[in-house]
Amino acid sequence: MSLLPALYITGTDTGIGKTFASCALLHAFRQRGARAVGMKPVASGCERTPAGWRNEDALALQAASEPTPAYDDLNPFALPAPLAPEIAAAEAGVELSMPPLLAAFGHLRDEADTVVVEGVGGWLAPLSATLDQADLVHALQLPVVMVVGMRLGCLNHARLTAQAIAASGACCIGWIANEVDPQMARRDENFALLQARLPMPCWGRLPYAPGADPASIAAHLAIAGSGRE
Repeated sequence: MSLLPALYITGTDTGIGKTFASCALLHAFRQRGARAVGMKPVASGCERTPAGWRNEDALALQAASEPTPAYDDLNPFALPAPLAPEIAAAEAGVELSMPPLLAAFGHLRDEADTVVVEGVGGWLAPLSATLDQADLVHALQLPVVMVVGMRLGCLNHARLTAQAIAASGACCIGWIANEVDPQMARRDENFALLQARLPMPCWGRLPYAPGADPASIAAHLAIAGSGRE
């Protein structure tokens, strides 16, 4: 895992641990001495606070970042309803557009060595009626890292997601296995099948560890020169 100026985290579905993996990556970069900050460009499902609308995942990214970014840069679009962004934005009367996302990303890049940008849902979940995640990835010129939720069906979901990323013209440079189902049968065998069939390297295998400190989970991610997969 080389130190990159920025990367985009996508997943095989909703609820497969993109935030968990993103926070672990932030700590992995920080443990190498880098200034690393997170970004959640669009977040739906927010709570009103005295400081404004706040999203749990975005706050986790903020807590894992060093230096601590301004929330409005980390999460330019905080949508109240826990719905698909396009629906949540319409309900809130908000128009999702590229310029605020580009401006916020620019602010984060100015203060960090690397920015970990977490997407929404799976790769093909749209941001708006006119904006797909691939559009944002291309506009920001970001490589993609795919988080695979290790559960029944992960082989199909991972291969379809990898093909969709490639078909969009984006470059997927790695994948992370995340153990989301502790009852999954034949986890090691499924992991081996994924390693054999996905064309990009595995950056690590994260254990099932609800509530774990992401700084400790970072040890499960591959670091360039460490010899670990």
